[in-house]
Amino acid sequence: MRSSLPWVATVLLVTAYSTFAKPVSNSNPVKLDQKIVDKIRNYQDVATKIIDYSLNGPGQNQSYDRLALFTDTFGSRIAGSRNLENAIDYMLQQLEKDGLDNVHGEVANVTHWVRNTEFARLIDPRDYEIAISGLGLSVGSPKDGILADAMVVKSFDELDKRSAEVPGKIVIYNQDYVSYEVTVDYRVVGASKAAAYGAVATLIRSIAPFSIHSVHTGHQHYTPGVTQIPTACITEEDAEMFERMDRRGTRMRIHLYMGAENLNKTKSRNTVAEVSGSVHPEQVVLVSGHLDSWDVGQGAMDDGGGAFISWQALTIVKRLGLKPKR
Repeated sequence: MRSSLPWVATVLLVTAYSTFAKPVSNSNPVKLDQKIVDKIRNYQDVATKIIDYSLNGPGQNQSYDRLALFTDTFGSRIAGSRNLENAIDYMLQQLEKDGLDNVHGEVANVTHWVRNTEFARLIDPRDYEIAISGLGLSVGSPKDGILADAMVVKSFDELDKRSAEVPGKIVIYNQDYVSYEVTVDYRVVGASKAAAYGAVATLIRSIAPFSIHSVHTGHQHYTPGVTQIPTACITEEDAEMFERMDRRGTRMRIHLYMGAENLNKTKSRNTVAEVSGSVHPEQVVLVSGHLDSWDVGQGAMDDGGGAFISWQALTIVKRLGLKPKR
């Protein structure tokens, strides 16, 4: 979503994946020129109006209520789906009703991945249903699934050291959670790293610091030139159990089926609205969020919250009669 505070001009609801910014260290605070400090201070009255509008005025809970209506109405909005296009149509109508400028859709090509049926079952040393969530853009398994022994690694370094054991196996990653930014590498490239050593599939501990036997999905990326293998996330609890079994030398045999399909790319839209700049309308300050979501939830946080907060910023600018320069 393109959006702004008093000086921001445009809002763009993007139907693509979000990006993540690195945290900025506070160990070396930036010293601003006094002229810049004074310029910022001149916005004190405007900032107070915005805060009052948001906490005590018509803006109180407005973005939450809008988001709740949106997610309750449309639910999941995976890229390539009819549901996403219906949600975009709705957003364009709402942005128009909000009196924003230059409301329109921009054609964008998007991936079209479909999950279909998926399941996993531990066969040895006991019968146990494994909760899984296939990762975005994963290939499917053969029609009869994959029946193979499994091994567990804690890191890419351990995978490298035990590479001779990998061929023909399902590799289970039970990596430690450091931070989302660091640990997500296992989800993004774990399949290709294991496939390079001959793995037939990967099951990856969900990327989260806490679990109540819940599985997460998300994007993953295949390395060009490396065999594409099915890949899914499992719960933290199951990953820990499998590691205990592996360290004891227990043979683990798993049946994995994934009906995932990567269909042809299809056309969707970016959703654009603006508050035109009064001095530099040709210059744009961009804040973005994405209207699409994964298929296993309604995407209230990822990234409905980001998109609707950005829309709310433009609403506030419009309702308070503020005149951004850009």
